[in-house]
Amino acid sequence: MKITVGLPAYNEEKNIAKIIVELKKVADQIIVCDDGSTDSTSIIAESLGTTVIKHHKNLGYGGAIRSIFLKAREINSEVLVTIDADGQHKIEDIRNVIKPIVDGQADISIGSRFLDKHDNAPKYRKLGINIITKVTNSSLSEKITDSQSGFRAYNHKVLQELTPSDSGMGISTEILIKSSNLGFKIAEVPTEIQYEGDTSSQNPIFHGTDVLLSTLKYISIERPLRFYGIPSFIFFAIGLMFTFFAVQYYAEIGRLNTNLTLIAGGTLLIGVILVVTAILLYSLVSVVREGKSK
Repeated sequence: MKITVGLPAYNEEKNIAKIIVELKKVADQIIVCDDGSTDSTSIIAESLGTTVIKHHKNLGYGGAIRSIFLKAREINSEVLVTIDADGQHKIEDIRNVIKPIVDGQADISIGSRFLDKHDNAPKYRKLGINIITKVTNSSLSEKITDSQSGFRAYNHKVLQELTPSDSGMGISTEILIKSSNLGFKIAEVPTEIQYEGDTSSQNPIFHGTDVLLSTLKYISIERPLRFYGIPSFIFFAIGLMFTFFAVQYYAEIGRLNTNLTLIAGGTLLIGVILVVTAILLYSLVSVVREGKSK
């Protein structure tokens, strides 16, 4: 089974050569997506014989992964492995990550840094990833431990049937949610990340919030009845409770209690809006999916 490795890269001239040389020992083909770098990333990658995709401007991690997916589909890759270009992942772990796919046990394999009890992720990052993973798991048929791992492997079927669209870091959860809906089997294997200080160039709060909002967006699209239905039930229950209190107050005092009436009416209205939203979005998504399947 031929292995294609995809590297999303942005200003990685310090690391890219070493990584490509190491990858050539295990990969049959290497795709580097230069996401609008202002350094020599693409020049170095081309000189080492890789397939280079150039973005004229920085589109973000999601944009780079999407381009790699499309190129892997174009060249009819059997297995695509995505790995970060910052040198944090161990190249030798690729064999372990692709094993569930090679053995026919999974369509997608994730290198999880949290299956190993000796993970060394910074505490703030681990907390944020755990929160996002728990939210993501609410929409997956198979629970995972590391929804934000960029170290993944995809089989040929996934590459042909799934097209990512998010331009940011939310693409990691988008792929998982869409894969679950398409019935793809997801597996995880333990991997180790070599952290050297704080390698992230983004503010962790803004970064985490952006990923969490993207995750909620895709859950709302892919699971509208659950996403909007559960809150609507809660608002209906609260509305009915306050309606009971308002009626009881009117029966005892002989006049309406403004606060109770407003709360009852407001929560019932929100419940109705959420139910209508759930039904409309579910119908729209169903129509779109049926159109794609024809």
